[in-house]
Amino acid sequence: MTSALLTDQYELTMVAAALADGTADRDCVFEVFARRLPESRRFGVVAGTGRFLEELARFRFGEPELAFLAERAIVSDQTLEWLANYRFSGDIDGYPEGELYFPGSPILTIRGTFGEAVLLETLALSVFNHDSAIASAAARMVNAASDRALIEMGSRRTAEQSAVASARAAYLAGFSATSNLEAGRRYGIPTTGTAAHAFTLLHDKEADAFAAQIKTLGVGTTLLVDTYDISAGVKIAIEVAGPDLGAVRIDSGDLGVLAMQTRRQLDELGATKTKIVLSGDLDEFAIAALGAAPVDAYGAGTSVVTGSGAPTAGMVYKVVEVDGKPVAKRSEGKPSRGGAKTALRRHKPSGTAIEEVVIADAVDLEPGPGERLLQVPLVRGGEPVGDQPDLTAARRMLRERMVTLPWDGLKLSRGEPAIPTIFLEGSKK
Repeated sequence: MTSALLTDQYELTMVAAALADGTADRDCVFEVFARRLPESRRFGVVAGTGRFLEELARFRFGEPELAFLAERAIVSDQTLEWLANYRFSGDIDGYPEGELYFPGSPILTIRGTFGEAVLLETLALSVFNHDSAIASAAARMVNAASDRALIEMGSRRTAEQSAVASARAAYLAGFSATSNLEAGRRYGIPTTGTAAHAFTLLHDKEADAFAAQIKTLGVGTTLLVDTYDISAGVKIAIEVAGPDLGAVRIDSGDLGVLAMQTRRQLDELGATKTKIVLSGDLDEFAIAALGAAPVDAYGAGTSVVTGSGAPTAGMVYKVVEVDGKPVAKRSEGKPSRGGAKTALRRHKPSGTAIEEVVIADAVDLEPGPGERLLQVPLVRGGEPVGDQPDLTAARRMLRERMVTLPWDGLKLSRGEPAIPTIFLEGSKK
């Protein structure tokens, strides 16, 4: 059971007040969307849908949570009774995992009573803001790496549960593997890892450390060669392992220059098939700069789990309809658009995306040529809709969607979103 106290107190305050004045049962529509993309980003990646649905199914107020609320007198007895029976019973539609999003995209649409739906705000935003930020940054790294493998290795740069979620989001975005074993167990993500500098320093000689690792893991392992002198480390690694050593990893220094020198040295030593793995505070810009270097794989950590400078996707959770009537916030700088939205994406005959069309109050919208509806049913009557894409399918979907972006949309430089968002009222025409 997931503790529903992961929510914020102000949500319970609103529920308590709505129960008291009789408005808690009014039918509402809430939407999750981002007003803008993080600076310099041209697209976003939807991630976290699967995790959100898992958490929603367990989102309950059990005895410990209710006892805490009662002891602190946070809500009334009437609210405690209501919370004890809380189950979300409404409907949810949204963009599937692996889909792209842009400013204003209705990533999630929640339909239910005010009381039931407003309690999901923190749950939805905490999952989607984190996972989408990680996946969006990771997708840029995957694109910069071209066909080279990427390993997620940022567990020690974030909180323990965020590490697992980050590994999942990075894998969705196209990373090849993770060093996080719990992510591997929970989500079936391939795992990999090698020794750190501590293992080399443990031994009196670098050769002893390499020999111990090879004896345990075989010659296909990856040896970390930059604890002391890289050139000497490479020489020792091949002397100990032979020319069939799987890979060497370099974690510091001028990585581009060192990669070229190491490749030359490995070839001269007859280790022509030994791969080179680079790590050390790599982000999408550093990876792009290494495009001409003889690199086989990258290990990325801090930049992945922190969204490469954008640790949140900036999504918000807003009510847009009450009892069938559009409502909208008009606060300066933070306006919202009233009415439940439907979204479609328009494409050229070549398949290149050209517009994100968001339509309020659309009825039975039918996509035309080159158009594709974006939202799919996720929850009906409080129950998850079956046959949701799994992580592998979401990963494949993102690869397909990335191909539809205009070339400018893949640039790492600052610029406008890859495609514009068009808002329409009542009809796509």
